[in-house]
Amino acid sequence: MNTTSATPGSAIADRLAAEFASHIPRDRIEVLVAGCLVDLQGIPVPDLPELGERLARQRLLDLLEGPQSIVA
Repeated sequence: MNTTSATPGSAIADRLAAEFASHIPRDRIEVLVAGCLVDLQGIPVPDLPELGERLARQRLLDLLEGPQSIVA
């Protein structure tokens, strides 16, 4: 795993993939993270990585707990 990612989205995806890879494919995690960062446009840049990761983690948990628990 590359820990020196070029963008906050890449670093977030790295951490969340380590946490959720056994349940959700990496490419799906990357798309979800990118969407979260778009949804958070307008947030001060220094806060974006933390808030983006929190939002993405919650959305991943929601995917796993939702009625369609098959996400692969």
